[in-house]
Parts: sequence; C-alpha cells; structure tokens
Amino acid sequence: FIFNCCSGVGSPGYRGFPGPRGPTGLPGSVLMNTLNNRVLGLWKKCVSNVFLIFCMYSFFPVISYDFVRRVGHKYFVSYKKEGSFSKAVEFCSQQGLELALPQNEDENTVLTQVFDKDVKRAWINVNNNKAEGDFKADMKNKPLSFTKWAEGQPDTSFQNTGCTLLLENGMWEVTQECSVNACIVCQT
Repeated sequence: FIFNCCSGVGSPGYRGFPGPRGPTGLPGSVLMNTLNNRVLGLWKKCVSNVFLIFCMYSFFPVISYDFVRRVGHKYFVSYKKEGSFSKAVEFCSQQGLELALPQNEDENTVLTQVFDKDVKRAWINVNNNKAEGDFKADMKNKPLSFTKWAEGQPDTSFQNTGCTLLLENGMWEVTQECSVNACIVCQT
C-alpha cells in the first residue's frame, strides 16, 4: 500500500505488532519475532517531490524456523536440517544470512542449544582452506576472535581442506569429511 507521510491524507497504514518501538532498521533489513520463531522481511522505498513524500512498504513472506536464539545483536536460526558443509554455506547465503560462528563463550553456549537427541553437531563458519590460515580465520578471512578447539584441534595435518564442526559438548573439531551431514545454523 502507499501511505502519504506528510499531508495526513491517505490510509492509516498497517497496525504494527504490540510493544515498544525498536531501533530503526535499514531497507532490506530482517525483522525477527522470537516469540514464535518467525522472520519477517520489510522493504521500504520512499519517493518525494517538492510537496509530498510517498513511502511504499512491502512485507515479504514469513519464514518460520525450528530454532531461533538471540545473543546481543545476533540471531542464530535453523530448520534443524542437516547437510554437507558446502550445502550449509549455500543455504545460509540463499537466505541472505551466513553460516553461524560464535564470537564468544555466550554465543557458543547458545549455539549448542540447537542440539537434541537427533542433532549432535553443526557446521560453523571457519575457513576450510588450510593454505589460508590453518583454521584461524572465518570464511571471509577475518581472524577468529574466539575459538573453542577440542584437544588436539585444529588438526592441521590435512593436505588441503577441512571443515569445522561444533560438537554437542561445545568444542570445535576439524574434519576432512566435509560431505558428512551436520546441522545447518545460520546467523544474522
């Protein structure tokens, strides 16, 4: 719908969700509703002329996740589906997100909450190219600010690549078997 925000003429607009007003987001940003694990997309475009400003709002379909957790300004989301490392990276990218990577102990602990009797490990966003830092950087080659490697990890004896798993106990482990299934968890 179109809403004329300056002259007071036009439809009153969509009634928002109850609660205090949150921080102003940017066009294309993601809205999170953690009460029922839903993600809403909102896009806003404003056009102005000398006298009026018209704003058009579009709501994208609701995406419902099986797992949504917030730590600080970061959200971890998952359908609790499993896939290979490359499938995990591709899936998160298609959602406009990135593969999860805990930046501190709190985030690491919250991320382990995705585990249940069927889900015991999850892929995390550590660079899988050994030549690019021996597992000391993320997929964008930014140095890791937090790690929680299991004993003997990261295993840098691999020839070329290895992928990093978050285990049920919260420890990290590198595996050469990047095609094995592990939980896909994305972050905002």
